[in-house]
Amino acid sequence: MALNTIDRTARQLVLTVQDYSIFAWNALLNFFRPPIYWTDFLMQSDIIGVGSLSIVVLSGISTGGVLALQSAATLSAFGATAVTGQFVSLTMIRELGPVLTGVMVSGRNASSMASELGSMVVTEQIDAMRALGVDPLRKLVTPRIFASIAMLFFLTIVADACGIIGGGAVTVFMNHQNGTQYFNMAWEHLRGPDIIQGLIKPLFFGYILGSIGCFYGMRTTGGTQGVGRSTIQAVVISSVLIIFVDFLITHVLLTIFT
Repeated sequence: MALNTIDRTARQLVLTVQDYSIFAWNALLNFFRPPIYWTDFLMQSDIIGVGSLSIVVLSGISTGGVLALQSAATLSAFGATAVTGQFVSLTMIRELGPVLTGVMVSGRNASSMASELGSMVVTEQIDAMRALGVDPLRKLVTPRIFASIAMLFFLTIVADACGIIGGGAVTVFMNHQNGTQYFNMAWEHLRGPDIIQGLIKPLFFGYILGSIGCFYGMRTTGGTQGVGRSTIQAVVISSVLIIFVDFLITHVLLTIFT
């Protein structure tokens, strides 16, 4: 009995990965084949980018402030509080900025995509689109995925800047250190590979959260309860996958640049 359960679970997992791979690949190719729904792309960019701006700004400032507090407390034991700016900027740009933005935007928008598309599936709107000759993958999924990629790139830059500014505010007003020294250290020790690492990751994270959210939304079954399940699965799996892919990308980029 236990073996049968394991076998069914393994088969279901393999089939899900296969279906997702085909789904995500076809959605990617659709962006390079007409027709391209630019209006839907711009609309989704506004929803994802502008709609997520407030949480990205707040989380970036808070994370930068926490980094400044923790690093100053640790570095003071070695008399090296002057490098607080370097520590905060490198940590935010290389790692925390992309990952934090990816997870926050995933929680907001992967769930939104899954619930919206799932509702369209259970109310048979997707079937109606097919009957009218419109490809739902091209019309609904591809604009959401590429809007996620584009907007996460810019939101990551905003999160990095807010994190460094938040760290500077804590450094000046709470740690009572020199603000000019903080920002000089934050800027002078940045290198091209550090910035490249921080800007490559959101491209992958945006693709993950957009494709996962749409995938689980489009395969919703079971009415309104199914919509709830799809929403939960989209958020959990996209967040976990972002963290896992971050590890892989970091390993590859560190191998290249070191």
